Amino acid sequence: MASGSPPQAPSQSVQGSSWRFILRALRSRNYRLFFGGQSISLIGTWMTRIATSWLVYRLTGSAMLLGVTGFAGQLPMFLLGPFAGVWVDRWDRQRTLIWTQVFSMVQSLLLAALALSGRIRISHIIALSVVQGIVNAFDTPARQAFVSEMIDDRADLPNAIALNSSMVNAARLIGPSIAGVLIAKVGEGYCFLSDGISYIAVIISLLVMQVSRRAAATGVRSVRRELIEGWQYVSGFAPIRSILLLLAVISLVGMSYTVLMPIYASNVLHGGAHTLGFLMAASGCGALAGALVLAARNTVRGMLKILPIAAIGFGVGLTVLSQTRTEWIALGLMFIVGYSMMQHMAVSNTILQTISDEDKRGRVMSYYTMAFLGMAPFGSLFAGAIAARIGVPRTFTFSGLFCVCFGAVFFTRMPGIRRLMRPIYQKLGIVPEIASGIGTASTLRSPSEE
Repeated sequence: MASGSPPQAPSQSVQGSSWRFILRALRSRNYRLFFGGQSISLIGTWMTRIATSWLVYRLTGSAMLLGVTGFAGQLPMFLLGPFAGVWVDRWDRQRTLIWTQVFSMVQSLLLAALALSGRIRISHIIALSVVQGIVNAFDTPARQAFVSEMIDDRADLPNAIALNSSMVNAARLIGPSIAGVLIAKVGEGYCFLSDGISYIAVIISLLVMQVSRRAAATGVRSVRRELIEGWQYVSGFAPIRSILLLLAVISLVGMSYTVLMPIYASNVLHGGAHTLGFLMAASGCGALAGALVLAARNTVRGMLKILPIAAIGFGVGLTVLSQTRTEWIALGLMFIVGYSMMQHMAVSNTILQTISDEDKRGRVMSYYTMAFLGMAPFGSLFAGAIAARIGVPRTFTFSGLFCVCFGAVFFTRMPGIRRLMRPIYQKLGIVPEIASGIGTASTLRSPSEE
């Protein structure tokens, strides 16, 4: 039988097995439903993001108002984050997500109605951005914490988080490309309309899920006490505190580059809406590649060292981008920027969910949301103000160098962080426990892999 087998069969089997390994979280029916519905919805979300930034710049021509709009849309996630985390730990997360998706759909359809009627003004955009920010303050930590409830095998959690990132960035690749074409052909309103319709898919997927209900929160303790408990938990444990702090810094000074991309595409590269779409698609392509690399991993061991490397890579890419005036080089650098940012964000998410207590996961993920998305409005406002004074390229240079410096600082603190994480990894069976002095040499080396 062996001699009669086609020579290419073994490699095909290996390839098929490899893809099944990368997609292993999809074995869980609930996660498979969520993945399908959210994949469609996120394409619309990215179309709206690009259309919103381009519309603001078209209406005002102002870097400052681009920053103000980004600030208005993300500030609620910073202000409401801790409170949202408490309620996410109390509420049914599936039902919470259904309602947040419904509200998001209404917000997008309102934008579409105003844009298509020709009555939209910058005040409308800012007000509706605030509404979406309030929704996202609850949606994001609920969605992140809900992942562990959707998968059947907890060992698939890192893979599910990586696939979530892949899903977001596949949409980030497709959405801006479609948006660039639609904006050029028929205007921004149809991007908003497409986004509103796309929410139907994820709402249906959530409705048909069959999720084992968590034990209901007793509600005996006050919100204030749970807020304090959540803060003490994230601030008192060095690994969580350090990961969140680095992510917050990167988000504050680095992620604001997205707000300034319409100006970079228009004034630096002398392009139009299609140029902006290509740049954001290149970033999305890099982010998708970064997420798929993480999905191929079979353990969280070794992920910690990715954090400073990704922060430094992100900063270097942004710094070199600031000096680039050639579109094809800029596209390559955007790939690097997207790859590095996604690696940093997804690894932070994975480690935090792995080391967090189940009853505090919603609050931890609310602080993750604050660090990743909640700090961005301040970065957007700051970047808009700075860019108006010194220009977009110099703003990119400053942001990139800052990220490099903080990545280097985190690298120096990694040994202490590893020591504190190791007992948790041992309890979860991720790394073997030290058995009474046996195997000392091997265990002395293992912390560097955590």
